[in-house]
Amino acid sequence: MDKILVLDFGSQTTQLIARRVRELNVYSEIHPFNMPLAKIREFKPKGIILSGSPARVIEKNVPRLDKEALNLGVPVMGICYGLQEISRVLGGGIAGAATREYGFAEIECDKRSKLLAGVGLGDVPSTVWMSHNDIVDRVPDRFFVSARTKDCPVAAMEDFSGKFFGTQFHPEVTHTKCGRKILENFVLKICVCEPSWTMKSFIEKEIAAIKEVVGRDRVILGLSGGVDSSVAAALIHKAIGNNLTCIFVDNGLLRKDEAKQVEKLFRERFKYDLKCIDASGHFLKELKDVTDPEKKRKIIGRVFIEVFEKAATEPAKFLAQGTLYPDVIESVSFRGPSSTIKSHHNVGGLPKKMGLKLLEPLRELFKDEVRTLGAELGLPKELLHRHPFPGPGLAVRIIGSVNKKDLDILREADDIFIRELKGAGYYDKVWQAFCVLLPVCTVGVMGDERTYERVLALRAVTSTDGMTADWAELPAEFLKKVSNGIINSVRGINRVVYDISSKPPATIEWE
Repeated sequence: MDKILVLDFGSQTTQLIARRVRELNVYSEIHPFNMPLAKIREFKPKGIILSGSPARVIEKNVPRLDKEALNLGVPVMGICYGLQEISRVLGGGIAGAATREYGFAEIECDKRSKLLAGVGLGDVPSTVWMSHNDIVDRVPDRFFVSARTKDCPVAAMEDFSGKFFGTQFHPEVTHTKCGRKILENFVLKICVCEPSWTMKSFIEKEIAAIKEVVGRDRVILGLSGGVDSSVAAALIHKAIGNNLTCIFVDNGLLRKDEAKQVEKLFRERFKYDLKCIDASGHFLKELKDVTDPEKKRKIIGRVFIEVFEKAATEPAKFLAQGTLYPDVIESVSFRGPSSTIKSHHNVGGLPKKMGLKLLEPLRELFKDEVRTLGAELGLPKELLHRHPFPGPGLAVRIIGSVNKKDLDILREADDIFIRELKGAGYYDKVWQAFCVLLPVCTVGVMGDERTYERVLALRAVTSTDGMTADWAELPAEFLKKVSNGIINSVRGINRVVYDISSKPPATIEWE
């Protein structure tokens, strides 16, 4: 299988590079910029792409490219910072830009360019997305300028031998209208990769790998009913059948009828070996009077491990998890200083505590690829295209302490909102939508009587990856219908508001 290696210098869009390459049916992996040369040779890439970076090439103590990475005999393409690093290493010049470019620009292409062949012709526009402070002001020897803009003299460059290429703009972002064509030129034509990486081939390879690793041993998996754990379960079950035991823990913090739906789908329809544990009382007892969101998350994580460990009575050698490639990247890629916004709910403590080996069959995939895989495995669309749901569930959608009464109120309101979104055709157009119950009461009038009840916030956002998000501009008439439906049907709510905050500065979830 042909592969493209992406060396990460810290760009926020590095993941997009790998995703765009995979959309061409060529396998791609992301590794840190300082990946040892021996490991690169072992990986055997047909080509290498250098990512952008928040750093500046002209400064000291920034990520540096090993010159030997340019001598491996495969084509190399640099993006933004990557372009400048190629120029620096090979003797070109970099300087601060007189005019910083950020946003859309039009490139003028050199007809000799292999990388930009077809750009600006036919239905392939020459619109690109720029984001840089510095520019290449002198290309290395044996290079030529393959594109420029009115403010950037070297918007792209390549060497005459057809071995090194670079763009100052970002072809991986959707704003660059010709981005797919450029990456297609590099991956399929310059690197001559065979587009053979498909979900069908992935399934065949992964099933064989699971069978070889697991043999006749048993695997246990914490099934949440979400996309990742459900697809992992389906893939593993296809490989080893009922040697897989799924454990579903009802923590009392789920959406309306979610526990029933999981049991009906996986036990009754798919005939999985499924254990359903109702631990809602235990979770609510532990969460009583807890208001801090971080404490909520840690309590829920701890109690989940306790319940899961107790339920896993059958002897097993493997614990399966729906770990995705972005989770893997976060642990190995180069990143600058960052702060923890909130803890993640996971079962990280289980394998070591229970003496189990980890089985993570989705660790090579992005979220959209997992959905495609799930469809290939026969999982229903309504499960695969559900909106993201936080690990701590509704506990972080109730601001303040959590109790059964408030959970029931929130469940009913959320169910109305989601049903109305689906009925109006908006559900699949937004990334995520949900309700938040606020610790605020306001005065209202119902049937000529004064009420003093809770405020509910509606939240709906549009996004491509959850990293950034805009509030969804749902029609006023639709929001009016949802508000009326909730206030008229859900006792305990007399006011509904709509959250119009984007991420950043807000997060998608309120807690």
